[in-house]
Amino acid sequence: MVNRLAQSQSLYLRKHAENPIDWWPWCDEALEAARSENKPIFLSIGYSSCHWCTVMEGEAFSDRAIAQYMNSHFIPIKVDREERPDIDSIYMQTLQMMTGQGGWPLNVFLTPDERVPFYGGTYFPVEPRYGRPGFLEVLQAIRRFYDTEKGKVEAFKAEILGNLQQTAALSGVTAELNREIFQKGLELNTGIVAGHNPGPSFPMIPYAELALRGTRFNFESKYDSKQVCTQRGLDLALGGIYDHVAGGFHRYTVDATWTVPHFEKMLYDNGQIVEYLANLWSAGIQEPAFETAIARTVEWLKREMTAPTGYFYAAQDADSFNTSEEVEPEEGAFYVWTYAELEALLNAEELAEIKAQFTVSRSGNFEGKNVLQRRHPGKLSDTVETALAKLFAVRYGGNPETVKTFPPARNNQEAKNDSWPGRIPAVTDTKMIAAWNSLMISGLARAAAVFGNLEYLELAVTTANFILENQWTEGRFQRLNYDGQSAVTAQSEDYALFVKALLDLHQASLTLENGEEAKQLPNSQFWLEKAVQVQEEFDEFLWSVELGGYYNTAKDASGDLLVRERSYIDNATPAANGIAIASLVRLALLGQNLEYLDRAQQGLQAFSSIVQDAPQACPSLLSAIDWYQHSTLIRTSPDQIAGLISQYYPTAVFQIEADLPEGVIGLVCECLTCKEPAKSQERLLEEILQSQTRV
Repeated sequence: MVNRLAQSQSLYLRKHAENPIDWWPWCDEALEAARSENKPIFLSIGYSSCHWCTVMEGEAFSDRAIAQYMNSHFIPIKVDREERPDIDSIYMQTLQMMTGQGGWPLNVFLTPDERVPFYGGTYFPVEPRYGRPGFLEVLQAIRRFYDTEKGKVEAFKAEILGNLQQTAALSGVTAELNREIFQKGLELNTGIVAGHNPGPSFPMIPYAELALRGTRFNFESKYDSKQVCTQRGLDLALGGIYDHVAGGFHRYTVDATWTVPHFEKMLYDNGQIVEYLANLWSAGIQEPAFETAIARTVEWLKREMTAPTGYFYAAQDADSFNTSEEVEPEEGAFYVWTYAELEALLNAEELAEIKAQFTVSRSGNFEGKNVLQRRHPGKLSDTVETALAKLFAVRYGGNPETVKTFPPARNNQEAKNDSWPGRIPAVTDTKMIAAWNSLMISGLARAAAVFGNLEYLELAVTTANFILENQWTEGRFQRLNYDGQSAVTAQSEDYALFVKALLDLHQASLTLENGEEAKQLPNSQFWLEKAVQVQEEFDEFLWSVELGGYYNTAKDASGDLLVRERSYIDNATPAANGIAIASLVRLALLGQNLEYLDRAQQGLQAFSSIVQDAPQACPSLLSAIDWYQHSTLIRTSPDQIAGLISQYYPTAVFQIEADLPEGVIGLVCECLTCKEPAKSQERLLEEILQSQTRV
């Protein structure tokens, strides 16, 4: 017997289709049922590759006693946070208000009338453990509280709703975003990247990217920003968070030493990390492990994460099966190695080199098995590369040169029942998410520009074209695509990140203008025109005329929300408003349209109080301030651009200038003012650097 979720397009929702719980998707019918029956809503939010979401599905949500009580006393609603990040954002914020912490699965209890939460938590076990009560006990207590403590419920509701509305509107007070605020924000955010916390280690790329921007200034600071950024790159490229056998980055490590990952691989992390490592290289931090990690991540992307139609899949699970007879998958099974396996697979020289270069031991570093983590930077020896290729063959059933594509397991049944030449792979969530694809396009475009790699650019172009050709329904941008069917109206992160991706493609394509490659790919002007078109739609449906900045959801797609939020806090992905404001500055430079610059200024003023009071919450907004204060337009020839674009000028855009005066090799403009025409390479570089660091 299956429930309503069996017909969902979402892999995460379908994973709950056989639960005895009478799940509803988020829809008007479910919300009306709660109102008419006066039942509290149990709202549960997660995503397909979330380990603890999977655990709770197999435990509490599969328990018949829990389901019987749930079905009688609540309206249970399941939401895929990757489909509806707007819903997830609101209720994650309320959970943090109530408990001081958050995470997934996100489970909150809502009043049936206004959908305001009055209790919440994350993982609930079936029986009491981990210091948490059993889930049935929680359900019974919540229902008693709702029935007998109406006054307290109303008080909770009023407090939560008031806080939400206040947070959504911000204070209304603006601050002057001067150089001191920018400098303070740089230092605080660099400190976050430099910090050594005892808990899990996350990439935190929005913070690392801002810290890297600080390397070009001579600010007094307690941190050596270049050293901090280099170390973050090494942690990523050498750590267990990176899959040294087959490429791609896991979501985070559970420890402070970057050793043992939570094994899911998310597209959004990989796009950001590729861009960050490419930027490190362009800034002169040319560690061979960075180039290798980028190249092999792109190979993983092509092999396992690219749909036949050209877009990128969303994620791969942390868990997989060792054998088809297993009932439940095991965390990390696809990725880890026993010492006995390594002894059997490798010859003595290879094993000795692997032990010298990686954290490999008989006892292992993860439940008796080994996660590979490099001990040293630099280029790996041929012996180590041969050993890694042998491990690859065990996983995939062939060597890296022959296994160019590896079909996804779309669900547990496919994983267990299909015949795999190597290990049983983790399940892949094959939906297309516009925002996440955009992050990967940006990463590929930047790596293409830095390394002069046409293949990276071609891969990015194919995906951008897929979005342009398939993600507009009745003239509106759509967030998702399921096997050729677009779905869900785009949200601010989709617009903001896709506009950025189009601008990044515009810049990377400039170097092809005079080459044979230009005949095969769209020219740079094509991408700029598309960016302007998407920005116009973004402005029409999501810009806040009253407050400034962009709402998370369009004005005609937010009727089911408690509040209309404007994203300004960075999480695993950058906040939409920070990215959007930076793009407005870029568009102003490239199109000489001052309306974009005015809108960027309004957006920065809208969030100026949060930048002043809590700069550590919003590194992307600080990056946008950097763009606004140090925006630089470089007008020169394609040959000059080819040499300059691979260097690190984080607030510069390039434009081809066909009619330079005689003897002039480039023009450098600071927003509305141009410098003296540069007649030598030395002078051009000097003017660019001055513009990038000006007061």
